[in-house]
Amino acid sequence: MAKLTPREKRTVRFAIIGISIYLVLFCGLRGWRYLESKRSAYQQLVQEAKTLQQEVQPYGDKVEVVKTLMEAFQMDPLKLSRASIVAEASSAIQKAAASGGMQFGPIRETSSRAASKELSSMQMEGSGPVAAIMGFLHTVTTLGYPLVVDAVQISGDPTKPGSIKVSLTIVILDFEQWKKQEVPNA
Repeated sequence: MAKLTPREKRTVRFAIIGISIYLVLFCGLRGWRYLESKRSAYQQLVQEAKTLQQEVQPYGDKVEVVKTLMEAFQMDPLKLSRASIVAEASSAIQKAAASGGMQFGPIRETSSRAASKELSSMQMEGSGPVAAIMGFLHTVTTLGYPLVVDAVQISGDPTKPGSIKVSLTIVILDFEQWKKQEVPNA
């Protein structure tokens, strides 16, 4: 290979420096644009996450309230079967009454009207000590079924001293119809 003169060496150096500056500027500008697009995409993603978090935040309190209610009433709506809920609720009511020392007489189950949001209503009559009846009325709402005590009539029992008669109407709610109801925006 031929030797380069100092002038040619200087020209080659200037060319290398010029090409290097061009490549740095060209690639740097492209790299800068690429990094800027990534940064703006990240900022947009962060903004969407903040917006979503603000949308979900009000539901956090509602979830805690529902969880507390499910624990207090020992009820899980997902485990309720529409086909067997009336029989299961009736059985649970009778077990709760028997474990508390209450005796039930006739129990009448009536189906609900089509327009109402209930599966069935139960009318029952029983007797027992005051403490047993009050304990039963307290535990009815914690049996794990959507029950509402609609009517209670208490009277003295002249045949047994220290006990009272009670006539109850308990309504079993239909969760499917309650879910379909539109929640008004207040």
